[in-house]
Amino acid sequence: MLHRTEAIVLSTTSFSEADLIVTFLTSGHGLLKTFAKGPRKTKSRFGSSLEPLTYSKISFWGREDTNLPRLIQSDIIRPFQPIRDRLRCFLGAAEMIELTSGLLPEREPNRGIFNLLINILNRIEEGCSDTGGSKRPHNTLEHYITLYKIRLLDMVGYGPGIDGCARCRATGYNFYISHGSIICEACSRDADAPIRLSPGAIKLYRALRTWDLSKIDRIRPSSELLSELSNMLDNHIQYTLAKPLRSRILRNS
Repeated sequence: MLHRTEAIVLSTTSFSEADLIVTFLTSGHGLLKTFAKGPRKTKSRFGSSLEPLTYSKISFWGREDTNLPRLIQSDIIRPFQPIRDRLRCFLGAAEMIELTSGLLPEREPNRGIFNLLINILNRIEEGCSDTGGSKRPHNTLEHYITLYKIRLLDMVGYGPGIDGCARCRATGYNFYISHGSIICEACSRDADAPIRLSPGAIKLYRALRTWDLSKIDRIRPSSELLSELSNMLDNHIQYTLAKPLRSRILRNS
């Protein structure tokens, strides 16, 4: 059975001398792994369409229960080349891709996550581009990565609990990694050492989580607040995945 869908290349793995296993985030099939015959040959029909981050229209062949359907065609919609051309931008995007691959099950469609990734990649590309007028000077790469993490975690059900104490709902500022939530001082006697969040960081988290994406550039956090929120999210993600994001380590090295 032939299938067609829009897709973003998340990663590729070599398979034999000329073939690849290509992992996509698709609009219609969720996280999808496909077998691509011969893309590593000099005159491959796939050209550069299987480069990481490439947004394409793909066709693949296989039944619904096929473990590794065969990729037939890939036509580029947007290559996101400016992101790949700048190491810092590429490592930031790689961090989002690694988190996406680590959290999403295969073959579970989620158009919202697909649209979110496209939206954030568009913003990162504008910020990384040298072509002047479309740059977003008030928001940093870290801002968009933090925004993506917050939205993705929320969509897949792993968002940290920030709206009050997880036990009594009282206001609190101590976030406990092992609980994935804030616990107030009255309820935290037996808990591990917390990450202390300022009221400003909590307010920023709520804004990034709920504001319409078309208006998100109106939020211009300080580097201190963004760093504080990012640190909490990184610890939460590491606990959730039971490992740190390798791309995050590379970006901070």
